[in-house]
Amino acid sequence: MRLETNRLFIRRLNESDWQEMKNIFIDFNNSKYAVYDMPLPTEDKETKTLTKRFADSNLFFAVFLKESSDMIGYVCFHKDGDIYDLGYCFHSKYHSNGYAFESASALLKHFAHECGVTRFTAGTAIDNTPSCRLLEKLGFTCVSTETVSFDNVFSFQGGNYELNIK
Repeated sequence: MRLETNRLFIRRLNESDWQEMKNIFIDFNNSKYAVYDMPLPTEDKETKTLTKRFADSNLFFAVFLKESSDMIGYVCFHKDGDIYDLGYCFHSKYHSNGYAFESASALLKHFAHECGVTRFTAGTAIDNTPSCRLLEKLGFTCVSTETVSFDNVFSFQGGNYELNIK
């Protein structure tokens, strides 16, 4: 599967994408948003293993700039019954350019029209304003909030979002 937008092309993540994933993981772990997620691996062996697991799921999609063929991030889904939970991560060098919206929008449309998916969910920290805005721009609605903690030391308010397609 390959999708194209005006500026991007999107394809299923491959095991061979591990080096680009490593760069994205390192960048994410150094971002101010890393506190709201589990740490991502930065060593070669662990990055290869996780990239293979992601690729084997067939629900992770690599996002590339058409003009340079650089992999700039990924969009993913976790399937739970008939619900697809949206996730994404883009290298900070490419933030604020609309790439996350452009690629996530194309994939949501693909899953809705080609696969018949009618319900999507997503979760993000309420303090992650760019992510909340992106989800709202994609048509998601915040349906609830909850206290989230990964280590029982640091906790934050998480928003649970839904998008229902008729």
